[in-house]
Amino acid sequence: MAPRVFNTLTRSKEDLVPVHAGEIRIYVCGVTVYDLSHIGHGRSAIVFDVMRRYLRHRGHAVKFVKNFTDIDDKIIRKANQEGVSAQEISERYIEEYRTDMASLGVAPADIEPKATEHVPQMIVLIERLIARGVAYPVEGDVYFEVRRFPGYGRLSGKNLEELQAGARVEVDERKRDPMDFALWKATKPGEPAWTSPWGQGRPGWHIECSAMAMQYLGEVLDIHGGGEDLIFPHHENEIAQSEAATGKPFARYWLHNGFVNLAAEKMSKSLGNTLTIKDLVRRHDPEALRLYLLGTHYRHPLEFGDERIVEAGRALARLRALKDEADRLATRGTPGPGPDLGLFDEVAAQRARFEAAMDDDFNTPQALGVLFDLARALHGVRDQVAQGTAGAGAFLLGVGELVMLARVLGLLEGGRREVVVDPQLRARIESLVYLRQEARRQRDFGEADRLRDELARLGVILEDTRDGTTWKLQS
Repeated sequence: MAPRVFNTLTRSKEDLVPVHAGEIRIYVCGVTVYDLSHIGHGRSAIVFDVMRRYLRHRGHAVKFVKNFTDIDDKIIRKANQEGVSAQEISERYIEEYRTDMASLGVAPADIEPKATEHVPQMIVLIERLIARGVAYPVEGDVYFEVRRFPGYGRLSGKNLEELQAGARVEVDERKRDPMDFALWKATKPGEPAWTSPWGQGRPGWHIECSAMAMQYLGEVLDIHGGGEDLIFPHHENEIAQSEAATGKPFARYWLHNGFVNLAAEKMSKSLGNTLTIKDLVRRHDPEALRLYLLGTHYRHPLEFGDERIVEAGRALARLRALKDEADRLATRGTPGPGPDLGLFDEVAAQRARFEAAMDDDFNTPQALGVLFDLARALHGVRDQVAQGTAGAGAFLLGVGELVMLARVLGLLEGGRREVVVDPQLRARIESLVYLRQEARRQRDFGEADRLRDELARLGVILEDTRDGTTWKLQS
């Protein structure tokens, strides 16, 4: 059976059928890198990380792209405040983001494009839109003409009359219509700029994702994802400019995660009520934080509370206790035969329940419930193994299944907790190891050597193998 996903565009659950048989192509809007990432960013990253993990668990090939917006008004403003270049700000927070994601067990995307490295593709796309008569240049800017795209508003459910009323709050008289949005912005003093047919300038926010998504995934994507706050105007505008350029549906399925709220209030930097990932993983076990975030369905709002993460940590400890006991039993050698007490059937039934939950729009709360039901059964069998009334082999098989299913959700990934090390230091190390692997892949050996030296200063010993790079701290 195909997994079913809730498509924001149709407001219904649909079978996930990829455009290209055998591969599911996913594009997720990444962060604008001007500050530290907060728990809202963490939730979105974990949600789509779990989707990728599960689809691969089910045997699908997945190509996963997540971008960095590394040119933006906020980045420029921060750079001017600090007296440094916009690139220095963006590179600083890209590295911080990667560190934060590693601390949460979020694997890097298969491709992580930066907007500034794809300006030529954006210019080509804007030229296509002008040629099709749906965009127009004016005094060095280029705007998309919203009324020339009949389907505008389908994703968000907004109608043009409502939008026009709202757009008149800030009227730019150079636009043909207040709703028209910028594809290209003429340069201003002190801003980074690129050469274009319309003069020196920089891309608008919306055109970035369309150009990068099509560059790596083709003109029709399977899944386009992001936070609920991106539905309008960002994703609405992406649909308009992409489909106006190609004449094809831009994405078949639009998936959006809900907000993280504090005291029933949406978290935002402007309100000063953010919680950075860096601070959270200092206070809490990162896997407990991950379990807590997965305890609410991804489409629903989540109310934040430190005490709830503590509760998640206690629940996680029950799963870890089983894994630790299985590891101890396994070190004693091959277990002898013994009655399985129906555990094989129990394991098979729980695996089917887990997959049914995840096939239903990635229902992680129900999937977690399955894990804890299986854990409850395994705790009972563990006691019977100790009494000699059940076979250790069945127990080990059951725990193996538990661990396998947990890792689909990014839990019980023992490698991140075996070494006693500060979570932020571990995340920093894993981020540097990843960057070094990328440098080696691109044959930038000078950068790879520099990163190796930086890791050595942190006391890290690297081992490069055919299967990748492993690391450990010097004892």
